[in-house]
Amino acid sequence: MLRTFIHPLSLTAFAALSVALLMTIYPAETLTSSLRGLSIWWEVLFPALFPFFVISELLLGFGIVHFFGKLLDPLMRPLFRLPGSGAFVVAMGYISGYPVGARLTAQLWEQRLINRSEGERLVAFTTTSDPVFLIGAVAVGFFHNVALAPLLAAAHYGSGLLIGLAMRYHDRHAPMTSSRRPPLRADGSQRRPSRIAVALKAMHEARLLDGRGLGRLLQDAVGSALRLMIVVGGLVVFFSVVMEMLTRAGLVQALAEVLRLLFTAAGLPAPLADAGVFGIFEVTLGSRAAGTADTLLIHQAAIAAWVLSWGGLSVHAQVASLLSKTDLRYRPFMLARLLHSFLAMALIYLLWNALGPA
Repeated sequence: MLRTFIHPLSLTAFAALSVALLMTIYPAETLTSSLRGLSIWWEVLFPALFPFFVISELLLGFGIVHFFGKLLDPLMRPLFRLPGSGAFVVAMGYISGYPVGARLTAQLWEQRLINRSEGERLVAFTTTSDPVFLIGAVAVGFFHNVALAPLLAAAHYGSGLLIGLAMRYHDRHAPMTSSRRPPLRADGSQRRPSRIAVALKAMHEARLLDGRGLGRLLQDAVGSALRLMIVVGGLVVFFSVVMEMLTRAGLVQALAEVLRLLFTAAGLPAPLADAGVFGIFEVTLGSRAAGTADTLLIHQAAIAAWVLSWGGLSVHAQVASLLSKTDLRYRPFMLARLLHSFLAMALIYLLWNALGPA
């Protein structure tokens, strides 16, 4: 009976009710935090993500994914146990940032280019910050130190690739998506056309199979990107309000006190706790708090790398919503985020003498 009462859904319902009550107590703060989240979405996320969403839809329709799949299949399979089409997701995910990697992974799954295990491997290490945010917002905007950018990039993206290598052992006994072999000659030997020719043929066949004209393809790409951006914007506004309500209720401060004790026990500066708390929920707030923490720069960079690699529950919710229409599980993604965050943090300390600001 008690186990039924404390079911996760019951806890979620209780938390939602608590936030709703706090919103009625602090209506002005609710409106302010909603507008703050809306401003972040409209001024930062929409112009940064919308073009990439449209372009990725167009590239999928043009068969570019199939081109990369055939071209890079010999590289992706031995390294990451992924078909070559995953290389397109890796490139777009690292260039455009979260949650583009999850979006493209879901699309590859829908097109049956990857199976569940491969999708879970792929989304685990392609959910990263984009370079514009890492350099422009974090290094320059929050830390006011552009020399910090190479170190943050090496720790964040380097640890992401290490996660990709580690995830090849995820569901190691699951079958891999097969790639078609070249046809046989009349004498039974196998033809060996150039890989570029095979890739171009695969792209052409995918384009014919899609069948949409340029006008229809562009219309569908814009419509799909807009729907996705509305979901992203709603989640950003929601978590902005939740963070404000938790702050008003004193829960953020209480959680910060607990983290201060844990950080002190681990030999880390206590002032990093605020950045850790905000970073658990939202990457922008956590990165900003890391830049203003009253401690040594090396520790500030370490907690910033942790926040960027964890991504915040706001990004987790975006990824979960994108994967909800697939059979991909959230748990492997969450565990990969945790491992990525602590690995990136460790790389900051390991690489500080080589790449840290002078």
